[in-house]
Amino acid sequence: MQVIETLAEGLKREYKIVIGASDISEKVDARLEKLKSEVRIPGFRPGKVPTSLLKKRFGQAVLGEVLENALQDSSRQAIDERGLRPAVQPDVTVVSFEEGKDLEYELKLEVLPEIEPIDFSEIELERLVVEPTDEQVDEALQRLAEQQRTTKPLEEERPSAKGDVLVLDFKGTVDGEAFPGMEAEDHHLELGSNAFIAGFEDQLIGKNKGEEVEVVVTFPENYGNEKLAGKEAVFQVKIKDILASEAAAIDDELAKGYGRENLEELREQLKESLANEYKTIARSLVKRQLLDALAERCTFEAPEKLVEMEFDNIWRQIEQQREAGRLDEEDKDKDEETLRQEYRAIAERRVRLGLFLAEVGRQESIEVSQEELQQGLLAEMRNYPGQEESVMQFYMQNPAALANLRGPLLEEKVVDFILEKAKVSERETDRQGLMDALEAMDPLEGQAAAATEVVAPAEEVPAEASSKEGSSSEESSTEDKGA
Repeated sequence: MQVIETLAEGLKREYKIVIGASDISEKVDARLEKLKSEVRIPGFRPGKVPTSLLKKRFGQAVLGEVLENALQDSSRQAIDERGLRPAVQPDVTVVSFEEGKDLEYELKLEVLPEIEPIDFSEIELERLVVEPTDEQVDEALQRLAEQQRTTKPLEEERPSAKGDVLVLDFKGTVDGEAFPGMEAEDHHLELGSNAFIAGFEDQLIGKNKGEEVEVVVTFPENYGNEKLAGKEAVFQVKIKDILASEAAAIDDELAKGYGRENLEELREQLKESLANEYKTIARSLVKRQLLDALAERCTFEAPEKLVEMEFDNIWRQIEQQREAGRLDEEDKDKDEETLRQEYRAIAERRVRLGLFLAEVGRQESIEVSQEELQQGLLAEMRNYPGQEESVMQFYMQNPAALANLRGPLLEEKVVDFILEKAKVSERETDRQGLMDALEAMDPLEGQAAAATEVVAPAEEVPAEASSKEGSSSEESSTEDKGA
């Protein structure tokens, strides 16, 4: 095998690799010889099939297999001998090959940058501390009581008011045409719940039992059904009954409904839950400070392909927000080129941080245990109530998805490791101060690209093969096994 370096520029490396025709021929002959004991051909005893017949029947398939293995093995050897650590899958392009002649191909890759260590003890951070107040516990109790609301007939007939539950029959049309989901009988609707299109419930306030009302509303421009988006709808509504709605009493019975012995025990549970919620938010804020501090110190070059991959992920989110009408106000006034430049900078920042955190994890032998991965999987399953089994099957059948789940877990462990070494002071504040700080945080900048998504050890990164148009070996490309 002959390896010639043709490019060494920044993180990019390119090589011309030639495998001699004799080497390929030897491997083909060895594979055909092995086939003698594996194939069964009528008229021949096992192991006695003539090589010429095997070559006639299986020659092209064997040649393709040999070429695939040759590309895979030789590219890995070239990478390992030079001590390279690919950032992503290398590209292999077959330049020329004809049976009986040398195989020539190009190997292109980006390597991981050299990452200098950082003295974490020099990083100064501030963690906000918030203690739940009795008033906040009372508010949480009231929310629980609201969730257990009951309805009862009005003691005296009166017009409907916000908070009442109406029993309705309704039928809606758009341009005179009825659509699925715009008709119901005996539907219970709480006025003020905003369960229907904006403006629908407001037009039913102050009405009486038995009254028939024409309600006119306009579907939002970004409504999921394109046929209804932005269209005016007319609903014929009959109010069959008006029910008074009231929250459950805040007492021991309420507590028992939530699995607690008494009200005091429920209050303690709520206080603990609020404290944990505040700690989680405070951690996300101190993590953001840490990432900002690391980003200032991580000035190494980021692999171009990794930046492109991260940018594509971010841009898909931006496009989805734009389609759903949820794009930030400040972004709405920017032209697309400006937006792309800004988010590409964020992508580059995230890749640098992801690579740095991965390197710290590698240097400090920080790993995600199987138990931690299982806990992460259980947490992911809880995000899909009723679909836990299908979520579990998805991850069990998709190793790449499971690896992506491992990435954020590793990131959190590395962040915890660094926080232990940094200078972290504490400052007491209230809930509003905590929420204001959270509101000011840009979620896209407040994270790194998940470590295991942006880097894998060189020995786990196979080459991605392709062939130039017109090459005689288009069928012989390496198998993409993923990293």
